[in-house]
Amino acid sequence: MKSFGIILAFFLITSSGHAQELKSPNGALSMQFLIETNGIPTYKLSYKNKTVIKTSRLGLELKNDKTSLVNDFVISNTETATFDDTWQPVWGEVKDIRNHYNELAVTLKQQETERRIIIRFRLFDDGLGFRYEFPMQKNLVYFIIKEEKTQFAMAGDHTAFWIPGDYDTQEYDYTESKLSEIRGFSEKAITENLSQTSFSPTGVQTSLMMKTDNGLYINLHEAALINYSCMHLNLDDENMIFESWLTPDAKGDKGYMQAPSNTPWRTVLVSDDARDILASKMTLNLNEPSAIDDTSWIKPVKYIGVWWEMITGKSSWAYTDELPAVQLGITDYSKVKPNTTHAANNTKVKRYIDFASKHGFDAVLVEGWNEGWEDWFGHSKDNVFDFVTPYPDFDVEEIHAYAQSKGVKMMMHHETSSSVRNYERHMDKAYQFMKDHGYDAVKSGYVGDILPRGENHYSQWIVNHYQYALEKAADYKIMVNAHEAVRPTGISRTYPNLIGNESARGTEYQAFGGSKPNHVTVLPFTRLIGGPMDYTPGIFEMDISKFSPNNNSHVNSTIANQLALYVTMYSPLQMAADLPEHYERFMDAFQFIKDVGMDWDESHYLEAEPGHYLTVARKEKNTGNWFVGNVNGNEIRTSKIAFNFLEKGKKYKATIYADAKDAHYKTNPQAYTISTKTITSTSKLSQRSVAGGGYAISIQEIK
Repeated sequence: MKSFGIILAFFLITSSGHAQELKSPNGALSMQFLIETNGIPTYKLSYKNKTVIKTSRLGLELKNDKTSLVNDFVISNTETATFDDTWQPVWGEVKDIRNHYNELAVTLKQQETERRIIIRFRLFDDGLGFRYEFPMQKNLVYFIIKEEKTQFAMAGDHTAFWIPGDYDTQEYDYTESKLSEIRGFSEKAITENLSQTSFSPTGVQTSLMMKTDNGLYINLHEAALINYSCMHLNLDDENMIFESWLTPDAKGDKGYMQAPSNTPWRTVLVSDDARDILASKMTLNLNEPSAIDDTSWIKPVKYIGVWWEMITGKSSWAYTDELPAVQLGITDYSKVKPNTTHAANNTKVKRYIDFASKHGFDAVLVEGWNEGWEDWFGHSKDNVFDFVTPYPDFDVEEIHAYAQSKGVKMMMHHETSSSVRNYERHMDKAYQFMKDHGYDAVKSGYVGDILPRGENHYSQWIVNHYQYALEKAADYKIMVNAHEAVRPTGISRTYPNLIGNESARGTEYQAFGGSKPNHVTVLPFTRLIGGPMDYTPGIFEMDISKFSPNNNSHVNSTIANQLALYVTMYSPLQMAADLPEHYERFMDAFQFIKDVGMDWDESHYLEAEPGHYLTVARKEKNTGNWFVGNVNGNEIRTSKIAFNFLEKGKKYKATIYADAKDAHYKTNPQAYTISTKTITSTSKLSQRSVAGGGYAISIQEIK
């Protein structure tokens, strides 16, 4: 199913004076483009005759240029088209993705300078994407962006789920408030992080989720962030207008451009049903098809790892406590006394490999295996790791052979300490080292302030580094799971070896004081809009002090909630993050983690309300098994679902992992029940979920 071309039909685009109107394929969304007084380009958007975006300005302010790209424009040409195609992702929530939109490309000419830009709009049934394009021309070749001036004028004081605008981190709990309350909440919303740079008391990050008083769900984000700075939003809270705010580099510049080129897409998802926001594939569709011809080596991964015990303080990354400082190639670790807490040792890693092999996991991640952890953070250190030299107690060859004998892969860990120049210096050697020792996937990290000094995690130069690392990994047939990198924008369609990111507040923060119980009911509406997250779920021991005496943190979740995350937090990369000995205490519940799929033919969003609850059903690829997950927010709730997604005329066995009656995320998180029942496509379920709780269901056909 495919068609593309110039469309003359009146239903697609109409002209009224200088206004151009574009409708979505189903007609529910309508976008109007207009050149206003002084030649300022504007747009507005409505959904089923309800205003989504009021008249909003478009343009870019240039540096060292008397005439910016913000006004004095006239329309020199318009082109319209429609596109309808279906493609299959390498991995994903569904087997087939339809890419169907109507398009309007407006060529603008700046009268004084004779510069030309194109603003390209694509209107889907679930939202709008638009971007700026800069054709080859003599009057606009090299230019520096001082600020992008894209506006999103809201039609009211909406309820928003937001995190503070920050150039370096998205690792915040979400705040729910009215737009007018963002300024008042901003100081409290900014919590401590190892590297952070907030820029405004009304600045927020995308993906920004909102709900209007008249029942619309609106999401603002971007797609295809390539060779450009990450976009944030700054709110004029008197007029309820968001304006784009790009991440600056060390000099304060926000983008170095050379025509021909284009910006990322600016996106607006909208529906009167929250489930449509979650089901949308518009962000992926605005990215280019796969740049990797042979994707047979890219496969979903279910893994365990030597990680949680270090995050919680039970064990350490460092090999010794004797050295105040170390230097690559100079420090001789054979002459120092090892501590007794270093986790990445042969004996312990083999224990994890054995556990993975016994329970059918694909891989084992080991952090802290390589020299340099004694002084890796906080010293603005360039030559921090070489990514190939192990500590004396970690034998790479021995571990590789042992894992191979058990049918388990090893997953590499590259913590860069945000020294990106150092990582690029060692990257080819590090990736080749991985291939030589059977590592097919890498978890990279960018903790701390960026080197070169003064750069930000989300500026153009650093965004280009993340892309370079991803493309270089593809050359070596390596899958990437990048932590602390820029939040994803659908790049995984073009580079499907990007099988995961962190780029948000993950499970590790449950060991740093905890996250809000409803955090996981917000993330699918925000962070996951751009791509899957390595959230690292599966924690069964919630009282961390029981195994790490100096840590009094508590995981604000029930076990049933932790199981449900494998369904609600979609990712082709899923970790069982807790310690093996904790799983061995609850093997009946652990069975769900062993069984749950990671790659899907179908996904159905059964219930959804941002910040409150989410229920998802997914059909596993190749097996036909179904899995359902429900995560609940701050209040006890009864979830009511129908199983009409099942095939008619067949019977299924449903195994239900649910909160016990007396379960509570804080006082009784390990209370759960497991029951089985026979269901069909006509069956219904009414299931109670406690605060911070939920349920998970495994469904198999009875043959």
